[in-house]
Amino acid sequence: MQRLDQQFINNHWVASRGERRLTVTNPYTETVIAEVTAGDPADVEAAVAAARRALPAWQVLSGAQRATYLEGFADALTRRRDELVRLSSTNNGKVLAEAGIDLDDAIACYRYYAGLARALDARQGRPVALEMEGVEARCYHDPVGVVGLITPWNFPLVTSAWKLAPALAAGCTAVLKPSEVTPLPERTLAEIAQEIDLPAGVLNLVFGDGEGVGAPLARHPGIDKVSFTGSNRVGEAVMRAAAERTVGVSLELGGKSPIIVMEDADPDQAADWVMAGIYFNAGQICSATSRLIVHEAVAEPLYAALAKRIDALVLGDPLDESSDMGPLTSARQRENVLNYLAVAEREGLVAVRDARHRELPGQGYFVAPTLYRDVPIESRLWREEIFGPVLCARSVANEEEAVALANDSEFGLAATVISDDPRRASRIGRQLQAGSIWLNSEQLVLPQTGWGGFKRSGIGRELGPWGLSAYLEVKHLIGPTGSGDET
Repeated sequence: MQRLDQQFINNHWVASRGERRLTVTNPYTETVIAEVTAGDPADVEAAVAAARRALPAWQVLSGAQRATYLEGFADALTRRRDELVRLSSTNNGKVLAEAGIDLDDAIACYRYYAGLARALDARQGRPVALEMEGVEARCYHDPVGVVGLITPWNFPLVTSAWKLAPALAAGCTAVLKPSEVTPLPERTLAEIAQEIDLPAGVLNLVFGDGEGVGAPLARHPGIDKVSFTGSNRVGEAVMRAAAERTVGVSLELGGKSPIIVMEDADPDQAADWVMAGIYFNAGQICSATSRLIVHEAVAEPLYAALAKRIDALVLGDPLDESSDMGPLTSARQRENVLNYLAVAEREGLVAVRDARHRELPGQGYFVAPTLYRDVPIESRLWREEIFGPVLCARSVANEEEAVALANDSEFGLAATVISDDPRRASRIGRQLQAGSIWLNSEQLVLPQTGWGGFKRSGIGRELGPWGLSAYLEVKHLIGPTGSGDET
């Protein structure tokens, strides 16, 4: 059993000041595989101080110099890919194929932002077109400063890459708090920082829970910006803490994303995309298309196709390549999902498939892949984020009903539209209130395209050039023509 009772601060492992310990569990065997410190405000204090000391030297490096370190992270993750895939599956519960997708996503993210870091050099000091004679202006992009990065448990190494890579590319230094539920894969980032000789204090990795690390980090006066991914409840607390100091926040929060299937869609092809949108990572994904809105003309064949595919899913050991779906990541999350299923039972929801249709493995935090049809829009299961393998469906009579029902949500993270007519799919997609909309596709998440949502799904964007901009401040130098560019 591993003991993570040290923090990575200023490129050294130092004893945590926290006295509490948290257990880390293998969600398949239900056994404790590690203990991690709950952290302490003194740990946060030391980490922020190290990041502040490192900031002046790091931010004056060229983008090309910082890009070399980002490539170093990508190369080191590539060398460790196989071991990290297994470690992620062991700690998180996702099957090997999904953990492999995660690692490739993280690697691609570091390489992408290495490219943007190099391109940032050429953007510095660009002249701004003005209409006033005798005056010139030049635009610069400065790093925000020291950033606090708080990541969730459902995508270890992925969400940290989405935050850390652009922050370092921009010239920021960072204090990273990984989830206390899945700290084992993230520990590798500290090892890589030492391996590539990342300057001391540029990355500080602080383990702990919300009380020991998260809240002290969000309200620390030495933090210039906080980037958080997780629940709305915690995200709102982070925002309140930032508001007290008037510092920036980026929030990637909940979702209740729709997947629309029109009457001209092929039911079998549509069923494949529906399955991928809700049962990937056992439904523990913020963009899960957990509301199925299907045209009444194709509803019955689609339900039949989904039932067949749900029955074929193999639930089992995530380290077994024959498994299609692993357990939920924690006992707590399984309990949360089971509470929603109890609500469904009380509401009398009609299950096309649920736990009554299969036998679950004898161990592990499993929840049966579930599909309810004709779910009332007033149902909690239709309106609230469940974060598990639970799909709720309703039928509609036309395109207008489909769009209205899709947009009738307090969330707006993602959506999918399935239609045999690509132009129609695009037209529907343009009417949806969401940040990422897939057309006749599985959920493709690319480093080049932005990630974030409308409404209560968050503030700001990650990935793409917008992810880099989140860690930059815009500065203009304005003066008489001929002032010149001092660089």
